[in-house]
Amino acid sequence: MLLILMDQPAAVEAGMTDHLVTSYDQAETLLRRPDLRQALYDAGAILMKDVLVNLHGAEHRVRRSAEARVFRRDLFVHYEKEVFPRTLEETLRPFLAEGRADVCSLGYAVMLNLTADFTGIDRPERSAEETGALLGILRTLGKAPTLGQTLAQDKDRIRAEIEQALALFDQRFFAPSRARRQALIDAGTPEEALPRDVLTALLRDPRTAREPGDVLMKEAAFYLLAGAFTSIHSMTHAVHRLFEWFAAHPDQAHLRTDIDFLQRAAWETARLHPSSPITRRRPVAPVDIPGLGHLEPEDTVTIDLLAANRDPARFGADAAAFNPLRDTGAQPWYGLSFGTGIHACIGRQLALGVLPRDDSGAQDRQYGTIPLVLHALMRHGARPDPDNPPRMDTISGRPNWAVYPVMLG
Repeated sequence: MLLILMDQPAAVEAGMTDHLVTSYDQAETLLRRPDLRQALYDAGAILMKDVLVNLHGAEHRVRRSAEARVFRRDLFVHYEKEVFPRTLEETLRPFLAEGRADVCSLGYAVMLNLTADFTGIDRPERSAEETGALLGILRTLGKAPTLGQTLAQDKDRIRAEIEQALALFDQRFFAPSRARRQALIDAGTPEEALPRDVLTALLRDPRTAREPGDVLMKEAAFYLLAGAFTSIHSMTHAVHRLFEWFAAHPDQAHLRTDIDFLQRAAWETARLHPSSPITRRRPVAPVDIPGLGHLEPEDTVTIDLLAANRDPARFGADAAAFNPLRDTGAQPWYGLSFGTGIHACIGRQLALGVLPRDDSGAQDRQYGTIPLVLHALMRHGARPDPDNPPRMDTISGRPNWAVYPVMLG
């Protein structure tokens, strides 16, 4: 699973050797090695210690198999065809009435609610205040993976903020959601009548139902944080890239509302803008790795996803350019942005859909939530706001958009 948070990972600790990998082929090989475990979030243990993305071996297999009940193609199609259109329409309505939108704010409104539904976090009020409260909690939890980079004098304060946010999330959102689902399960509710979400799957599986409550709570918080935020930033990057591409290719204007093209544009955006610029692995035992030499368990391997995804050997001489019509051959069009191997992103299909088959029809074709939002924006005439230029995020240190105003209609 590679639902990576937006912030920079922790710095390598003193005394260890870090090996930097930039080539696509070597990166792909290393990500598939079962003797290398996730090491990107070690400093964020206050939130990340026992979540799926940080587990390894038997613990990872058990958790992933339990959650795989939800991450099925038929359920993805159900969400895309039945649930998401209503959420998207409701969210777009006030923006369309105003004739303008901030893509970032729109993305938060759409993706946060969808991810909460899929995770199993109830929002009974469905109000702006409730959504804002959940978003505020997640913004604080997003500081956890960067504790290793935080100034020493700030660590205790930030850790206290994270603990307070976790307690608030548990009290207001997680505990009531868990109690409702547990009551349904205890009452013998038929499977088809139970909520179809990650939390329900974990509570129904006897292997994970006995996990401590705070473990399941942090798992839910991480799904919300990673799933919603990464989708939002990918979507905003895609909007910007599409505006630039159509301005440079006016003869291709007919593709603005072509959903197949927009899905390819979303994949190309994901390749160029992975949610984290790197990922990191650590050996579970002393090991010799071709090209890297001997590694001890305290050593790390840093995989530069930005460089690997722009490797000309895999993506051609224009690998650094945005080209949604690119022929990538057999490798994934989105590169390694969603990982590969045992930690490949479990929710990639929900976000970006699947590669089309020659015999696939409109009824069973899954495009993904990001391409569907892009399609809705383009259908409603989304274009840059000449009076309000977009602004980059200057706080997180990542090249993401903080505000991206567009005109609609």
